[in-house]
Amino acid sequence: MNRREFLQGAAALAAGAWFYPMLSLGERRALASEKLAWWQKTIVYQIYPKSFADTTGSGTGDLNGITEHLDYLASLGVGALWLTPIYPSPMVDNGYDISDYTDISPDYGTMDDFDRLVAEGKKRDIRIVMDLVYNHSSDRHKWFLESKKSRVNDKADWYIWRDAKPDGTPPTNWRSIFGGSAWTWCEERGQYYLHTFAPAQPDLNWENPEVRRTLYASANFWLDRGVGGFRIDAITYIKKPAVFEDGEPDGADGMTNIHAMTANTPGILDFLREFRREVFDGHDIFTVGEANGVQPEELSAWVGTNGAFNMVFEFSHMNLPLENGETWCRPNWWKLPDLKRGISASQAATKENGWCPVFFENHDQPRCVNHFVAPGADTFLAAKTIAAVLLTLRGTPFIYEGQELGMENVAWESIDHYNDISSHGQYEFAIKEGFTPEQAMKFVHYFSRDNARTPMQWDDTPNAGFTTGKPWLPVNDNYKRINAAAESKDANSVLSWYRKLSAFRRQRKELTEGSYEELLPDDEKIFAFARTLEGKRIVTAANFSKYPAPLPKGFAAGKTLLLSSVVPKEAETLAPLEARIYEETF
Repeated sequence: MNRREFLQGAAALAAGAWFYPMLSLGERRALASEKLAWWQKTIVYQIYPKSFADTTGSGTGDLNGITEHLDYLASLGVGALWLTPIYPSPMVDNGYDISDYTDISPDYGTMDDFDRLVAEGKKRDIRIVMDLVYNHSSDRHKWFLESKKSRVNDKADWYIWRDAKPDGTPPTNWRSIFGGSAWTWCEERGQYYLHTFAPAQPDLNWENPEVRRTLYASANFWLDRGVGGFRIDAITYIKKPAVFEDGEPDGADGMTNIHAMTANTPGILDFLREFRREVFDGHDIFTVGEANGVQPEELSAWVGTNGAFNMVFEFSHMNLPLENGETWCRPNWWKLPDLKRGISASQAATKENGWCPVFFENHDQPRCVNHFVAPGADTFLAAKTIAAVLLTLRGTPFIYEGQELGMENVAWESIDHYNDISSHGQYEFAIKEGFTPEQAMKFVHYFSRDNARTPMQWDDTPNAGFTTGKPWLPVNDNYKRINAAAESKDANSVLSWYRKLSAFRRQRKELTEGSYEELLPDDEKIFAFARTLEGKRIVTAANFSKYPAPLPKGFAAGKTLLLSSVVPKEAETLAPLEARIYEETF
């Protein structure tokens, strides 16, 4: 590409060329390829219902709020909505402590509201995906209430019970994910029960066939109501070791993180393949497991022809700051090549067999504009750059609620302002490890799950248009600047960029069917890769740094610039946090 061609392309971009309008429902279906399943060609949008849209003034989002915004979601090219748990729950862990697996929490609405959401979604070619939490239940579930009564009842072995050590202390020195011992004493049984997470989330005993059959039946209940798939929570913890023993202490409390002791225990895949046979097989759905701790080289056993799921969320690229375990006060320094290696390893592992979800945010992670770029970087530019990578990688893109607006982390002054149970546990652990309260709060500011859970920012009215009441969690103060209404009117906004990229992805088969090849793997500023199909290549080059990043000599030669997140100024240099998408024919 010579300078004249480059400047002509830049002018076209500035004038709004290369914009692909939202396709009609009929056009979207017509583009479907026979080579891939529907879920491999679409975009999934994750909704945290409690924070999405409140139609009652209760301060809590609800199912009708989701239904009312289906057209907004369709404008993003979304084909599936993953809802975090909407079941009855005491809300100790915001719905991940379930007290009834086959009903709707009154906080969110009724079963009729759910059925209406499924039906209205279907009209727009949008399917509803449920979140299954099968490692543990709530301690208020009728199963646990029965199990804890005695050592001899119908549910006695539905959970994991152990006697105390001879000195009366817990059976092992395992620390729960949320902090403190992973064991809680039950006076009624005179035993401890195991909880990977909070004491209010006792682990189910998957060794019991009756437990498994009952869980499978509850999943089939939702399939009968027309859901389009399942995301399966914390699934790597369901199989426990045959012998429970202490681990090497990793903190001043003398405990060891339970993740290191129980995650991905041999034999887990036998359970999961049974799960697949009893629930998933024979249905036109997709399944995606949350597989924290599964490494890219292990993916072939988890997905694909003989795998348990269609996709799994593995976190090698997300947990770069936490390579030393789930401990916020011991962050790990990482560089862009580390991120690229994690993503490319997953791409390579699913190249011939399997498929991967592509994601940079979810309800448990910091906002991507704060997570993947240096402090002080322009988050507006960062949001666009990450979007360009997200929507041109091989795999099914997952957009998390508000990510398409460029929503940012919060930094509340006191730990008392945080709702997230994990934030409180990590704060207390940091204090015990010798950090000051100010230092402990810095870890919370960066890692807190509340960063992703602040209410959706719909407009610049009070509470960002989320509710007419008092929101269950405070709205981010930046809502007057970052909101869907304003961004819908701004052709240069993050939201408009997401819509443009989504439409572009639908137009180009290279982005759904093409191969993946990483370019410039050692570059510490630029993430570049190619998607190739039938003699055509789409090349993405994204500068993740706050500084200009020169492209290698000749990188742009023979390529046509299709899209850029900013109006480009130099053909051979990416501006800070600029992403470009090229086309090449050979």
